[in-house]
Amino acid sequence: MLVAGLGVLAGSILLSRLDLGTEALKLWLQISAAVAAGALFLAALSVRRISEDRRQIAESELRFRRAMEDSAIGIVVVGLDGRIRETNPAFAAMLGYSREELEALTFFQITHPEDLHIGRETMDGMRAGTVNSFHFEKRYLRKDGTPVWARLAGSVIRDENSGRPLYLVSQIEDIDARKQAETRIAEAETRWNFALAGAGQGVWDLDMRKGGTTYSSTWVRMLGYADGELDGDTDRWLSMIHPDDREIVAEADRDHLDGKTPFFEAEFRMRHKDGHWMWILDRGKAIERDEEGRLVRAIGSLTDITRRKEAEARLTVSAALLADEKERLRVTLQSIGDAVICTDATNRVTFMNPVAEKLTGVAGGEALGKMLGHVYWAVDEETGHRIGVTRPAVGVHASADQNSRAVLVRRDDKRCSIRQVVSPIINERNEFCGLVIVFQDFTDARALQRQLAHAAAHDALTGLANRSSFIRAMEELVGQARKDGTADTTKSAGDTTKSVGGAGHQFMFIDLDHFKLVNDTGGHAAGDALLKRVAEAVRGVLGPDDIVARLGGDEFAVILKSGSAAGAKIAARSIIDAIGGLDFTWDGRPHMIGASIGLAAISANCGEADEIIARADAACYAAKAAGRGCVYVAPDGEITPEPLAVAS
Repeated sequence: MLVAGLGVLAGSILLSRLDLGTEALKLWLQISAAVAAGALFLAALSVRRISEDRRQIAESELRFRRAMEDSAIGIVVVGLDGRIRETNPAFAAMLGYSREELEALTFFQITHPEDLHIGRETMDGMRAGTVNSFHFEKRYLRKDGTPVWARLAGSVIRDENSGRPLYLVSQIEDIDARKQAETRIAEAETRWNFALAGAGQGVWDLDMRKGGTTYSSTWVRMLGYADGELDGDTDRWLSMIHPDDREIVAEADRDHLDGKTPFFEAEFRMRHKDGHWMWILDRGKAIERDEEGRLVRAIGSLTDITRRKEAEARLTVSAALLADEKERLRVTLQSIGDAVICTDATNRVTFMNPVAEKLTGVAGGEALGKMLGHVYWAVDEETGHRIGVTRPAVGVHASADQNSRAVLVRRDDKRCSIRQVVSPIINERNEFCGLVIVFQDFTDARALQRQLAHAAAHDALTGLANRSSFIRAMEELVGQARKDGTADTTKSAGDTTKSVGGAGHQFMFIDLDHFKLVNDTGGHAAGDALLKRVAEAVRGVLGPDDIVARLGGDEFAVILKSGSAAGAKIAARSIIDAIGGLDFTWDGRPHMIGASIGLAAISANCGEADEIIARADAACYAAKAAGRGCVYVAPDGEITPEPLAVAS
């Protein structure tokens, strides 16, 4: 327009020099003015439009830069050489650099070495004109060297006229947390699948959108099928269930679908491909339903429990057999005549039979669960100490403990003699499980034993020790004296006899005087009655530790524990006086008797028991020969009579 206006102006000047008519010149000038005015208007309009375009470009650039500054994700402008021309704070913060540090680097320097090929492929496609936009995921390297996952989406900026690539603009999002979560999920899924496979468990996934059920390879192989052979038909698994179990499975399935149970669970038999039956534990749960409540998806696990079921069947049979055996044992224990108490490892009562209830005075119902000491308390018959009933020491061979001199002390303080056998219960792992105590009322038997033992050791008429028991006691004392090395050496000094060199014991042989007359006139009954009186008289003179025995007929023997020869002579005189002073009358006729006594020492050098008795017997014979009513002491090797006056 400007050129046209200038042309009109130039034409006007030229025409003014030509000789044209006034009208023609006037017309031309009007046209020229109009053209010039139009040209000026159009020129002004063009200038205004250029100015508006520049303003819009400036505003657009300002908005872009503001968007870069305020964006929560990284924005980067990258040149064709890979150098970072411009970046925003979000990307700098993501990698731990400042903006200045990043803009001095290339994207190759901040990309993980294993992901460099991704960027190079993009640059090659951009140069070849095949790439105008891109999006991919890769790892960058932070300033501290640690990797960070990012998602890139960008465009290639080209020259509008030539189409030549100028630079790239990328939006970069930090997806490191998501990637780490995906890695953890993948690892967990791997461990889960491995654990399921190791435990012999399979997984099924029913998805109605996909039109069927899929099974894990572990499970299909367990059933004898190939991978994928069971996938598809949602009802096929039902046809593989044992007919007797289908209703149970269907009921469990309905209860879960109706919301009655939080998950589906059932145990049933399923046919293996080769025809045999396997026991299965099936657990599952509906995880998705449609708007009308119909099942869309369910997931569950299948476990082979065949071995467990077979073990349970064996245990059931064993339990039945054990129950029968236990019942037979219970009936047996209830029926036997022995008392039985059982305890557990903590010494608490677990069983008592009726005999035990009777002997202890405690009812079985009251005793169960109580400590053994609450029910059963046994003490030693001689010492009175409690007989412990405890578990055996660890590692020690456990054997039954028998005791034939126990006394049961009841809660009412009544006592009865018992014979008990305590047996520990040890299981197959050598662990202590409890005790079995079997005991019997031994009161009568023990009384009979005591009577028999007393009869065997005592004279039936007088109750004194008999000859055999007295000889045994004598032999024990002689042996002990010899062991102790005591020697009884006597020395006479006037009327006193002293013991020199250790105190032993003294043996006394007693023979009654004039006893035959009593027997002849009064009969054996009179003689027996008199012998009892003599026994009481002798026993009454001596101490509790001295031993008195009837050797037979009218012969008695005494062992004096005092050990003094002088004391023995005094005791002998007392015996002679006691016997002589007996006021014995039979059938109204009085009888007077006496006694002659021979003394002998019991010491280390006195010889054997029969030698001591022989010396004392000889001394007694000498006393009789000397006129009766005397006591004679028999020293070693010789008899020296010491007559005593007969008691008046």
